Amino acid sequence: MKYLPSQILYFFQNKTTKRNLVLLAKFLGFLFSLVTVYSIMFHVLMVYEGRQFSWVTGFYWALTVMSTLGFGDITFHSDLGLVFTIFVLVTGVICMLIMLPFTFIQFFYEPWLEAQVKSRTPRELPEGTKGHVIITTLEPITQKLIEKLSRRNYEYVVIAADQQQGGELHDAGYKVVVGEPDDPETFKKLRIHDAAMVVATNDDLMNTNIAFTVREISKSVPIVTSADRDHSLDILNYPGNTHVFQFMKMLGFALAERTVGLGSATTIISNFDELYIAEISAKRTSLAGKAIIDVDLRQRTGTTIIGLWDKGRFDAPHPDARIVDSTLLLLAGTKEQLRNFEKLYVAVETGFDEDAPVLILGGGRVGLASAEVLEQHNIPYRIIEKRAAVASSDEKFIMGDAADFNILKEAGIDKARAVIVTTHNDAMNIYLSFYCRQLRPDVQLICRSTNERNVPKLHMAGADLVLSYASMGANAVINSLKTDEVSMFTEGLNIFSLPVPGKLVDKTLVESRIRPLTGCSVVAIKSDGDLLVGPDPTLPLRDGDELILIGTTEAEMKFAEVY
Repeated sequence: MKYLPSQILYFFQNKTTKRNLVLLAKFLGFLFSLVTVYSIMFHVLMVYEGRQFSWVTGFYWALTVMSTLGFGDITFHSDLGLVFTIFVLVTGVICMLIMLPFTFIQFFYEPWLEAQVKSRTPRELPEGTKGHVIITTLEPITQKLIEKLSRRNYEYVVIAADQQQGGELHDAGYKVVVGEPDDPETFKKLRIHDAAMVVATNDDLMNTNIAFTVREISKSVPIVTSADRDHSLDILNYPGNTHVFQFMKMLGFALAERTVGLGSATTIISNFDELYIAEISAKRTSLAGKAIIDVDLRQRTGTTIIGLWDKGRFDAPHPDARIVDSTLLLLAGTKEQLRNFEKLYVAVETGFDEDAPVLILGGGRVGLASAEVLEQHNIPYRIIEKRAAVASSDEKFIMGDAADFNILKEAGIDKARAVIVTTHNDAMNIYLSFYCRQLRPDVQLICRSTNERNVPKLHMAGADLVLSYASMGANAVINSLKTDEVSMFTEGLNIFSLPVPGKLVDKTLVESRIRPLTGCSVVAIKSDGDLLVGPDPTLPLRDGDELILIGTTEAEMKFAEVY
């Protein structure tokens, strides 16, 4: 009902609709005239037969005969009257049963449906709209980005190329404006000068076209684009794009960086000034089997355990929480503190031969990017790829289906230190993860997920670590948009900074009970320009200091509610 006024307004303002309504009115007038003539003839013929009826009866008879209802309560007795009845019946079938429905549909119903669609999918944003994000296409990254923008109360709009697509997206719950993404008029109607950012994740050719189109109108609005190929980087940077991301390559690098035996044991996943967030599998440390309260981590290294991930589930680091082999530890500290952690707690990695290869299942852009990282660290690897056009004659490529046991044996699944699953098909990745886990229960299994909804399934299938393409891309974009908060690669976690709330001034961290009440952890304090990482919980908080916190989106909202 809330769209009804705009639908009616559009319906009656449209010139074509007005013309259609005039034509429909003329046809209805013709029908009324025909019924009137037939009712007059009815009276003439009834007088001829010596009977009298009212004018209402005449109209009633004409309508029942023309509509083929034919109740049979009033009939002619003469042949002339019956011939007239047949004529009225035939014209009624043509005019009322054939012409009227089609005329009504063509001149009223179809325009009304069009008005409904167009009222729900406008071609411009309301005057005064500002600070919004313009998204040129909807795909896994931008779908996840919209979720993050909505949680942060950012306005956004998706460009739909036509009314049908716009209607479908609107019905799915997205805010849509219809227009061509390479048309300057589209961006003018989207208030480009007041926008916070333009996000273009189409193909490289369209992204280039969009970037030039935007720069034709605005020289200052930030533009974020994706690039599929290396040679597109210079071209996409030329129009003045603020950020150009190779999401596939970023994902491939991130998958390979988690491989056992690759350089540093801890993997840096985010940073906030001099504060670094790192992750490490508990299996690679001497902490497995211990409770957090029994680990003297902060005093010995300065690092802080800020979270525990287990098969995709995040838990706050409660003192009694127990660390198991499958736990992924989230640590916060400076680079020096993280190095101290590695010296004291990281076990010497054993259980695999230095010559043991890493198997990469899939030789697409993600798989090749993973291979690039392994190559840089002199780690042997094998790429299984079934497309002959992709698999080269290089000995590191094995052409065949990764679901074939003989192909996996040939690639060295029996002695592999890790398996990286990189195909773009989540269903295939689930299948391959489960298959490889059955063949090698002890192998490190790292997997890619295109859609966030499949992450839990991949963990169930046996993956030790799953990295989401959608979350990674959305986090990269959101970090470009908002500088006082950092969305981490680990899905759902944010680092954010806030001035010390008035309620907490002169209280210590222990007295404030921030973690029990909100789920957020204070990982650093900015005071007089200095960053104190892993602050002493007994130090009082001062007015003017800045808290650096980490927590889920829900925990961040809870902090704002409590303090």
